Amino acid sequence: MAVKNRLHRSELAVPGSNKRMLEKAPHSGADIVFLDLEDAVAPDDKAQARANIIEALNTYDWSKCAVSIRMNGLDTHYAYRDLVDVVEACGDKLDTILIPKVGSAADVLFVATMLSQIEAYKGYKPINIHVLIETAMGMANVEDIARTCPERMEAMVFGVADYAASVRARTTQIGGANPEYGVLADADDHGSRAYHWGDQWHYAISRMVSACRAYGLRPIDGPFGDFGDPEGFKAAARRAAALGCEGKWAIHPSQVALANEVFTPTEKEVARARRILVEMEQAAKEGKGAVSLDGRLIDAASIRMAENVVKQVEQIESRNA
Repeated sequence: MAVKNRLHRSELAVPGSNKRMLEKAPHSGADIVFLDLEDAVAPDDKAQARANIIEALNTYDWSKCAVSIRMNGLDTHYAYRDLVDVVEACGDKLDTILIPKVGSAADVLFVATMLSQIEAYKGYKPINIHVLIETAMGMANVEDIARTCPERMEAMVFGVADYAASVRARTTQIGGANPEYGVLADADDHGSRAYHWGDQWHYAISRMVSACRAYGLRPIDGPFGDFGDPEGFKAAARRAAALGCEGKWAIHPSQVALANEVFTPTEKEVARARRILVEMEQAAKEGKGAVSLDGRLIDAASIRMAENVVKQVEQIESRNA
């Protein structure tokens, strides 16, 4: 069955064509590492990248992270060889397959069928799936995709760059804020007008998050292209976290620690969550459905939110141990 609670604060992209990065990837500190056969690999290097990934998976110790491959898109002739070559050779080392540019449930079912056949042939345990929502068609069908293949599906990632190209958004940067996407306020008493930036990707991420949460999947935010801007990365990660995402891509090793920081509950959050659980347990004994904590109402919904925080921090502590 799909692992619905896999720790997924950071997901590091590692080009399959770069042997040096493949060697370092298991020790990056990322919760999930995906070995890339798609966009980061030139067409002439695809076959060698597969061979590099097979060698890396069979040689290095991946016990400190979950590991995945990003196969090529199903609209290319590289896709089937990615599955056959890599999964046959080392499917017992893979936690998930990341499918790019998913447009419909049929895309997920095709990969799931291929995996089932390879697993049966090789005697492997089932490999799970997470998908990239990065096209207009994928976003239009996001709920249908989310409910597909629940025995394998774990997560959805918002692929901001390809999504921007697909919907013809007027931006050339990968993730982050866009100064052209803002609101001009009315003039104040002195005739000045404030300009407030907005989040160009708010709707898309929110819709994906809703689809994920409705069907028990993890919503993950996609890349932030300027790896020389750590504060910009953290700001984008915090916006995604505020909308319900539980992790973010890292396209550079330096972004792994930033993602882990943002998506790890703070000591203050954890302490309050534990206080909420204690207070609500006492309220239940007294026959109360809601009580006040620090001047704010807490109720049954507060319990669910607090439990989410405590479970996550316990999972992080267990991993670190």
